[in-house]
Amino acid sequence: MKAVIQCGGMGMRLRPFTSVLPKPLMPIGARPVLELLLKWLRRNGIENVYVTTGYLGHLIRSVCGDGSQWNLKIRYTQEMEPLGTIGPLSLIRDELDEPFLVLNGDVLTDLSLSRFVATHRAHKDLVTIATAARVTKMDFGVIDEVNDTVQVFREKPSLSHLVSMGIYCMNPGVLQFIPSGIPFGFDDLMLQMLQDGQVVHVYKHEGLWLDIGRVEDFQKAQSVSWEEQSASIEVAAAAA
Repeated sequence: MKAVIQCGGMGMRLRPFTSVLPKPLMPIGARPVLELLLKWLRRNGIENVYVTTGYLGHLIRSVCGDGSQWNLKIRYTQEMEPLGTIGPLSLIRDELDEPFLVLNGDVLTDLSLSRFVATHRAHKDLVTIATAARVTKMDFGVIDEVNDTVQVFREKPSLSHLVSMGIYCMNPGVLQFIPSGIPFGFDDLMLQMLQDGQVVHVYKHEGLWLDIGRVEDFQKAQSVSWEEQSASIEVAAAAA
């Protein structure tokens, strides 16, 4: 199976650090997050990877090269203008001729790819989204009202939501919804597919997931022993 890692963003939430480093090269301990992600893919049986680049893409190429140091084959795309979070797939649509993975370049997780992919293959629809539960602490008093009268008042509640992990399994048929040459986000893709009556599935992951683009998750990642975590991921993948 091929994997596409999206690395073209500017990492605005991690400024000023991403003024000199693209977000996928931000260090987690002594290693860039992209290296940890590539090693995780390889342990899960992935050998062919496309890395979509834009902002400071030459630095990503310099660090990762052709991927041979991790027994991977890495090929790159370069965006002249930003194409959004899913638009870069249009640059390699001819290469994606079988089910493939799409991942944000700032994700760290212990998701079992074998289970995720098996779930996707079982239902035969175009897209499966890996999801996790996230709790958001509201800084306001939240009001539920009917006809302008208060029914429930909750002072600074914590709300739980199912959110996208930035990891997707897709069939080639999804490419018909992605235009070429213009910015196109995953939210645009979902709108197009749902308007077309397509079924989109979710896979609920209950383990580790960090979005390094968020300052809180970036800081949390520094306290995780990724060498030990890597061993547990490998065992989980082998057992799947």
